[in-house]
Parts: sequence; structure tokens; C-alpha cells
Amino acid sequence: MKYFLKVYRGIKENQFFEEFELEFIEGSNVISALLEIQKNPVNKKGEKVSPISFEMSCLEEICGACSMLINGYPRQACTALIKPLIEKTKTIVLAPLSKFHLIRDLVVDRSKMFEQLKKVRAWIEVEEIDSEQFGVKIDPSVRDALYVLSKCMTCGCCLEACPQYNDHSNFIGPQAISQINLFNKHPLGKNVKDERFSNLVKDGGVSDCGNAQNCKRVCLKDIDLTEAIANASKDTTKYLFKSLFSRKKSKEKT
Repeated sequence: MKYFLKVYRGIKENQFFEEFELEFIEGSNVISALLEIQKNPVNKKGEKVSPISFEMSCLEEICGACSMLINGYPRQACTALIKPLIEKTKTIVLAPLSKFHLIRDLVVDRSKMFEQLKKVRAWIEVEEIDSEQFGVKIDPSVRDALYVLSKCMTCGCCLEACPQYNDHSNFIGPQAISQINLFNKHPLGKNVKDERFSNLVKDGGVSDCGNAQNCKRVCLKDIDLTEAIANASKDTTKYLFKSLFSRKKSKEKT
């Protein structure tokens, strides 16, 4: 059985569709199909072309590197099996994520997501570590909730699906907000809690979410991003009131 990969190729100034004919292999996925083309890059017309540029790493839906649009849907190419994709049509359409700077073919620059994580200080800050002692104790219910949030692989699918995340908006996106939740709820992450919240009250913060809930629908790790945003919104409101009363008290003292 044969099928076709229709790939949106090129650079931003010159993008075009190119089709490739492939023989179906049981258990194959989109990455293995792209690797087959890489071995012998000949298009449907029989022309020798340059190999398709794409990214991959873990092949276990953990790293997020192989994010792309598959039949218009943002997902990971490593877990997109060919068989269910060609049940209704023999053509699979691949395109790069549209919310990121295009490098070439299916490769985009996702660095702005990592810059956002730096901006909200999405890490644990500790001054010193005692290697002979166990780490801080975490309530099992809190630990389980943190584990779900920690599964985020910064793949970019939620940002691709979010209508508020675009070139005309400063919205920080659901991915960064969920990570603020993760590190603010961690016992060792609370020391810079207010600094993280300060980013959510600025332009592009949590109030810019339009509640489309697309992020939750496309999240491959089943993270309830809408709940994370709702929780962040509540905590941010508390932070604003706390800041307001703190300033008021300081003025009364002076």
C-alpha cells in the first residue's frame, strides 16, 4: 500500500508544497517516513530534491523537538502513526508550526518559549544543598499535582493552538503560566513567588487569556492548562491585593 506525504517546505520568503510517495510499513510513524525520504529524497514527480529539514531527538514524546502541524493539527511527529492517518485519505499534510520563526522546511525556532521561562524564573533557587540530607518533604497531594505540571515538554503545541498567542499580542502563553504554577507551589520555589506573579500582572499576563481552551485540547501530556491559568489568575488577584495593602500601610507609616 502506498501513501503520500505532502510537505510545506522552504524558507519564509519561499514556501511551497512538495509531495513524496512512500510504501506503507506497519508500525511506522511520521518521523520514520521523513527518515525514509532523507535516505532517497525523490519527490512524486521523480525529481531528486534536497532532504527535508526537520527536528527529532528522544522519539518518545518527551523532548518536544518534533512538533509540527500534521493534517493541520499541532502534535509530535514521533507518536503520529501512519496507519490511522491514512485510513480516510492516502495523503498526510505536514507543515511547520506557524507561531514561531521559520528556519527551514519543518524546523522552527522555539527559543522564545525558553526566554519566557527565564523571564518568569521557572526554576528552583537554593543557596546551598546538603548532600547528606533528604530533600524537602512535600505533601503527597501537592506532589501529585506538581508532577502533572512538570510533564510539560515545552513543545509549543499549546501556543500554536492559542488564538491570543501571536505576533500582535504580548500574551505570555499557557505554557509559561502553568510553569509559574509549578514552581510557586513547590516548597523551594516560593522564595521568588511574588517576582513570578509580577510578570502575570503586566501587559501580556494572565488577564490576556481569552479562555478559548484550545491549549487544554491539544496538550499531549493531558495537563489541565485552563485550570492552571484559572489558579494563576486567582493567585495573581491575591498578590495584587497584598501589594496594594502593603503600599497603603507603608504610606500610613510615613
